[in-house]
Amino acid sequence: MAFFTHQISRGFSSSAVRSAVIKHVTIIGGGQMGAGIAQVAASTGHTVTLVDTSEDILKKSVKGIQGSLNRVAKKKFTDKPEAGEEFVQKVLKNVSTSTDAASAVPASDLVLEAIVENLKIKQDLFGRLDKLAPANTIFASNTSSLPISDIASSTSRLDRFGGLHFFNPVPMMKLVEVIGTSATSQETFDSLLNFSKALGKTPVSCKDTPGFIVNRLLVPYMMEALRLYERGHGSKEDIDIAMKLGAGYPMGPFELGDYVGLDTVKFIIDGWSAMEPNNPLFAQSELLNKLVAEGKLGRKTGEGFYKHK
Repeated sequence: MAFFTHQISRGFSSSAVRSAVIKHVTIIGGGQMGAGIAQVAASTGHTVTLVDTSEDILKKSVKGIQGSLNRVAKKKFTDKPEAGEEFVQKVLKNVSTSTDAASAVPASDLVLEAIVENLKIKQDLFGRLDKLAPANTIFASNTSSLPISDIASSTSRLDRFGGLHFFNPVPMMKLVEVIGTSATSQETFDSLLNFSKALGKTPVSCKDTPGFIVNRLLVPYMMEALRLYERGHGSKEDIDIAMKLGAGYPMGPFELGDYVGLDTVKFIIDGWSAMEPNNPLFAQSELLNKLVAEGKLGRKTGEGFYKHK
C-alpha cells in the first residue's frame, strides 16, 4: 500500500495499568467501511484522520460522510435546518484526511485498519506503521474473517493489538465484535471495548476464531442454503421466503449474499476451506464460484443470485 471497565477473563495477557481512553483515531482505508467508522467516531466527539492512497478517494469518502450526515440531520432537526447544518459542520470539523500515514500515526491513540481483505497487505501495512507509532498506540483491524494474531505478527506490539469488526452500514448497525488474541493485554481489550461503547455501539467480546461470532454462524448458513438449492430441494425465492417468515430474518440467505457481495462470501469461504479443508461447513459451491468468475457479485454489479435495478 502506498499510504502508508468491563472485566472478563479471556486468557489475555495480564496488565495492571488502567485502560487508556481513545480520543484520536487514525483510520487506514477510505472505503465504505472506513468512511462509516470515521463518521461514527467523529459524531461522538473523537478526532479522526482518514488515510488512503489518493486525494480523489478521500474526497469521495468525505462527500459520502457529508451526505450521510445530511440525512441524519434532516431526521434529527426536522424543523430546524440551521441547527442541522451546524451539526453536520461540527462533525466534519473532527475529520481530517491524509495520503501520508507517517504524518498521522504518531499522534494517534488508535490506528484502525479497514482495507482490502488480504493478509499479506495487512501485515505489510502494520509492519510499516509499527515503526511510526508510539509504543502506547493501539492497533486494530476491521477484518471480517482473517486471524487477528496473523495480522499482528508483523508488529512488535502483540499486547496492544486487537480486532474491531464493524458491520455495514456502520452508522446504522449497532454491533461491534471486539476480538482479543492470547497476547492482547486486558488493558488493550478494555480500551477497545470502551471505545466501542463511546461510539454508541453494543460490543460483544470474542476470541480470535475464524469469522469471530457473526460470520462464523452466518457464512456456513449461507453456504448450506446454496447447497440446498444446488441439490434442487428448494428454489432461491422459496428458501429466502422460508427464512424470513419462518425464522424472522430480515433477509433470506440469497438476498443477504447479494447484499454483502458474493466475492466477499467466496473470499471468506476460500480462506476457511484452506485452513480446514475437511470441514464440511466450508465446502465449496460450484454456483458461487461460477457467479464470481462471471463478475456477478450481487447488488454492487447489478446481478448476483438475483438481478438488481
